[in-house]
Amino acid sequence: MDYIILFFIGIFATTVGTLAGGGGLISLPAMLVLGMPVHSAIAANKVSNTVSSFSSFYHLYREKKITFKESFWIIPVSLIGGVSGGFIASKISSEDMYVVAIGLLIFAFFASFLGKGSMSGDQPLKPSGKSVPGLYAIGIYDGLFGPGQGTLMLYLFGYLNIAYIRAVGYVRLATFSSCLGAAITYISTGAVIWPLTIALMLGSVTGAQIGVRIASKLNPSYVKPILRLMTVALVVQIFFEKVV
Repeated sequence: MDYIILFFIGIFATTVGTLAGGGGLISLPAMLVLGMPVHSAIAANKVSNTVSSFSSFYHLYREKKITFKESFWIIPVSLIGGVSGGFIASKISSEDMYVVAIGLLIFAFFASFLGKGSMSGDQPLKPSGKSVPGLYAIGIYDGLFGPGQGTLMLYLFGYLNIAYIRAVGYVRLATFSSCLGAAITYISTGAVIWPLTIALMLGSVTGAQIGVRIASKLNPSYVKPILRLMTVALVVQIFFEKVV
């Protein structure tokens, strides 16, 4: 029964995560409720995200919604950011990490009301004085703490005036990059419970394919309200975890 539940958790969490980020808000607590050890639950998330993120990126690439030429530089920036974040995380307390997470998400929430980006722009994605530091900083956050990484990236791409469907593809590429190293680490330490992870992964791949198809039809004017709702949910969850 747990395998079936995990499969559907993967579908729902990754569909939501593809559209607005924050899929871990759904999948991680659900796995903990099912009784999975916390490190195994995180490992399952990282492994399934690695595969599902690449599958959704590849779908959009194959549909010619995005190009690898425009986005390949995201990979090293996200990887280096993730490594930097992991290093910083080893030097600061968990209390400080919660404060950083809540602060960033609240800032992104209010900035979304001030920003002019509508997620319907046609600007190309290229390395610049805004895109590289922005992606690197979010990579640090992902390595440092993680929840809301995809949501923050979508805010960034909206600010850069990148069309929503392309932004989704680039977020998924960055997620693949940042999760790959973490997945390899968890696999090497033996934290992965493979039958449960595979059930989640199959659901996540299905959810990723559903998500990109919805994203391609979603009116860009609906994107920011969805992002704001997800941001509030993330802040509430992180705050609750901190208090409890």
